[in-house]
Amino acid sequence: METTGLSCIKPRFVTGISLGLVCVFYHQTAAYSSCFVYDMDKNEKCIVPNGVLVIVGGHEDKSGQREKRKQEASSSKDVLPTFFQLIGKKEPVIEVITSGSSLGEESFRDYEKAFTALGAKEVGHIHHDERADVLQADLGERLSKADAVYFSGGDQLKLTSVYGGTQLLLILKERYISDRLILGGTSAGAMAFSTPMIFAGNQEVQQITGEVRITTGLEFLKDVCIDTHFVDRGRFVRMAQVIATNPSSIGIGIEENTAIVIRNGREAEVIGSGVVIVIDGFNITGSNILKFGSEERVSIHNLNVSILSKGEKYDIPRHNPPHL
Repeated sequence: METTGLSCIKPRFVTGISLGLVCVFYHQTAAYSSCFVYDMDKNEKCIVPNGVLVIVGGHEDKSGQREKRKQEASSSKDVLPTFFQLIGKKEPVIEVITSGSSLGEESFRDYEKAFTALGAKEVGHIHHDERADVLQADLGERLSKADAVYFSGGDQLKLTSVYGGTQLLLILKERYISDRLILGGTSAGAMAFSTPMIFAGNQEVQQITGEVRITTGLEFLKDVCIDTHFVDRGRFVRMAQVIATNPSSIGIGIEENTAIVIRNGREAEVIGSGVVIVIDGFNITGSNILKFGSEERVSIHNLNVSILSKGEKYDIPRHNPPHL
């Protein structure tokens, strides 16, 4: 006996799968069953995350006052106000996670001031320096009441090593899928949202094959690599290296005071004063990425690059099926 069809689900709790479209195509026989990605046509429906991601390139305007040089270039100040407006609620509760920063209290005060000025009823502060503290903490009630959660900058590897596999992260993922939770992250906090995640490889070494280091991020986005301060710090080459290691991923480089808003798990829109650079390697014909340790300068052929600015939209491609 053989059956074929589309199964679209919205679980209350999801682990181990991409947080994009929760949708599989099934093919069953008496001997086995298997799941693989299904490219839906316009007449078929699939459940997507209810939450929204706001992924910020760093140095977003928090005061409403920007330095004169940047005022001359652009008067756009809509990153944090857009994050706030997406909540869609008067006097919302926002939790700010500053664990990536060595200056957590100072960072929190900046966001507390900014969100309070925008109309937040309550702005909570979550900060952990040790994973053991997270494992012992009971933050379920606070996180269940939060209308939005915002990750500050700092060190993305600290965020993944402290929060990966914890109840805190699972609660956020569950609420991102099932509720309309607004999740924001800036700088390192933004980079941690994606997998693969860059954690080392600065301007001095990014041109050397194999010197850009990556790991698994928090996986609100999968098969997407986020980099921040992208134009200001000249990070194009290190992103290209990441994409060359596995061209099924795409790279999204976000400039300062700029963000992408991601709805429905994959529909991105640019906001803010700068640009977003999208790099894909689906048509790469060759590279020397295997010559790591040789001190050779990287070489990659046939990358595809798009530069997007405020108001432009981009659909993140799906190339891998969600799976256990």
